[in-house]
Amino acid sequence: MKKPDDGRRSVAKNRKAFFEYSVLEKFEAGIMLQGTEVKSLRDGKLNLGDAFATVDRGEAFLHNAHIGEYTNGSYSNHEPLRRRKLLLHRHELDKLEGKVEQKGLTLVPLEVYFLRGKAKVELGLCRGKQAHDKRHAIRDRDVGREVARSLAED
Repeated sequence: MKKPDDGRRSVAKNRKAFFEYSVLEKFEAGIMLQGTEVKSLRDGKLNLGDAFATVDRGEAFLHNAHIGEYTNGSYSNHEPLRRRKLLLHRHELDKLEGKVEQKGLTLVPLEVYFLRGKAKVELGLCRGKQAHDKRHAIRDRDVGREVARSLAED
């Protein structure tokens, strides 16, 4: 059975974020991009490895998200690691600003995708995991693989 098409096309996921952090809450934000950045995103040239978001004076920004240069771009090509403004509702910004000021909470981009032609970022309000939590996640993942492997053999 085919699932309904909601017009969402994923560009990149930050798989490392789910290992390094516990995601407490998720938010969807628009992102202000230049023309060549949009074309690079459509080509899949995005790396969210070290990316994070901040809330500064009532505005949200995405830092260290590497969008590769557009190959057919000219002198007007974009800077790959520039700071990009995130578009959120005022009540979401106020809520995030209060939560990020708490000790140990940070905003991490979890996924970048196109929704009905518009670039969106899924932000996670996260708390860093301790080493023992990471070991627990690795053990759970390994057990899941073993179960799937044994079911596939039958």
